[in-house]
Amino acid sequence: MTLNKIIKHFGLQTQSISDVADSHSSTVYKVLLTNGETVYIKIPFNILKFHREIKAYSILEGRIAVPRLLDVWEGDDETTGALLLSELEGQPLMPTISTSLAYETGVYHASMHAIQPPAGLDLANIDNEFPNWSAFLDRMFYGFAEDTKKVIDPALYEKSIDKYVEMKRNLPAPDGPSFIHMDFRPANILVKNNQITGVIDFESVRFGATEMDFSKIHRDFLSLDPSLYQAYQDGYRSIRPLVDLDRVLIFYRFTDAFNSIGWCQRRGIDQNRDFYERNLEILKEELKVYK
Repeated sequence: MTLNKIIKHFGLQTQSISDVADSHSSTVYKVLLTNGETVYIKIPFNILKFHREIKAYSILEGRIAVPRLLDVWEGDDETTGALLLSELEGQPLMPTISTSLAYETGVYHASMHAIQPPAGLDLANIDNEFPNWSAFLDRMFYGFAEDTKKVIDPALYEKSIDKYVEMKRNLPAPDGPSFIHMDFRPANILVKNNQITGVIDFESVRFGATEMDFSKIHRDFLSLDPSLYQAYQDGYRSIRPLVDLDRVLIFYRFTDAFNSIGWCQRRGIDQNRDFYERNLEILKEELKVYK
């Protein structure tokens, strides 16, 4: 009923509607209209993510390639609201690609990181975490720790807490403030004819330190081939300086895995079993704890 209500509000004449795979948080539908056009309906997980994504499009439009925000429904007592988005043509980034596309991925990522908090703009729901970056890291880690503790071995949990304190102490000064995606991974990067057509999913964005934004793209893409990793770095450096990834990635890979386990517990282990198991293995690997 909710989807029908949204379609009616947007005045859409539809041919077909299908779920979008690999959307871990929000609910997303691909809608083929009777005129042959394809659009997307996104129902964010909560009201904060709803308003955050709307603000993100206003900041990014005309600066980097993103979908166009066509319309907004503010929701009702049953639904937080919905976004109507244009289609970005292309398929998710695949690891079996050319180094030229890896280079372009680095260029795109750096171009996004080059965006700083706009002077005089009410950021409303896109927090600038950079001035208190250390406290933000603690808030994220210890916030998820309460959930992670419930679903991992106690010894692994205690080692994680100790390792967090140790590794955080040795981090370099943060790089920013920059616009960071927080979920920059292949599923959110669209490619057509060996070119990036744009990036999607801005419900978790922040202004913060760039080093938090590399863990997912490294995990799912760059770590698979040294030539792609090098090309990506070359592309990134063509736009702006790149942090010492060898120094910071171990910390952010570890915290991303730890926090992701807590996220799975919050959202339901059974519904997110594969994601949970994958991150548990990463956590063990980062801590050098093997089965």
